[in-house]
Amino acid sequence: MAEGLKARLLAEAAALGFAAAGVARPDAIPEAGARLAAFVAEGRHGQMAWMADRMAWRGDPAALWPAARSVVMLADVYEPAHDPLAVLQERDRGVISAYAQGADYHDVVKGRLKRLGRWLIAEAARAGEGAEIKVFVDTAPVMEKPLAQAAGLGWQGKHTNLLSRDLGNWLFLGAIFTTLDLPADAPAAEHCGSCTACLDICPTRAFPAPFQLDARRCISYLTIEHRGPVDEDLRPALGNRIYGCDDCLAVCPWNKFAARASQAKYAAREAGPPPLAELAALDDAAFRARFAGSPVKRIGRDRFVRNVLYAIGNSGTPGLRPAAAALLGDPDPTVAEAARWAVARLSGEG
Repeated sequence: MAEGLKARLLAEAAALGFAAAGVARPDAIPEAGARLAAFVAEGRHGQMAWMADRMAWRGDPAALWPAARSVVMLADVYEPAHDPLAVLQERDRGVISAYAQGADYHDVVKGRLKRLGRWLIAEAARAGEGAEIKVFVDTAPVMEKPLAQAAGLGWQGKHTNLLSRDLGNWLFLGAIFTTLDLPADAPAAEHCGSCTACLDICPTRAFPAPFQLDARRCISYLTIEHRGPVDEDLRPALGNRIYGCDDCLAVCPWNKFAARASQAKYAAREAGPPPLAELAALDDAAFRARFAGSPVKRIGRDRFVRNVLYAIGNSGTPGLRPAAAALLGDPDPTVAEAARWAVARLSGEG
């Protein structure tokens, strides 16, 4: 029964638009806990205190829900329509990571995970077996990438992101924990070889070694998770990236096999990168309205405008100085400091 149910489950996942699916045991990543502990002990998690606070659950999926006997891992593709590296040359415009240019993936993926989970419960009931599920998309203490590798979906590359020979690395991941005992898949093997493209392109040298990340230097962390001013030594390397960074993903050679995104909701809302001057003028209400339903909204106006001001300071465009100067008296001290830095840079003083 379990083999047949799993086959139907994978077929249903494909019918719902998931690009790949596989099954792992909750205890399939025994090395994850020690790796996470070392990451935290070295302080590489930066201000992400939730990593340390929930380390026991994150490092051991079996501890998160002891009743679970299988973890169904699913991948969704969000391949960008345009080259994310090309827009870095448009210095008067802000670059938002490809995954955040459309609808919030948490909502899109979780909706289909729930539908698949309900289908699984109903199928098990028809076979006379009770089943429970829990679904997770990024916001719970689940180490999705190691579990996805254990489920055969791909491997964690030297940039620490999941990548696949069939799908590339533009992937969202979701998990369904279930009390059903489903046959597990073989883990995926690593196929990075001698390639170091993702390590070499990183503007801030955030990879201390292959397969290791120091979040404190990662542009995605700095623009999204980091509160307060960013270290002045790192600001120039941010360029015009105002929310996340795609460099290490975009340069991966395996993307030549990348699949097309199946969800129209992931498509970019705007035709191109938005003008920095326009974004700098956003107050809280305008920011919320512009980014409603987008992952960008979660960092709030102040952190977002801080990032915009760093991009203005890096633009080399004196015409943007008035946009920065207008924020010198901003109520948020981090925004005001970023404005001073941007004005100084554009005045040739920084």
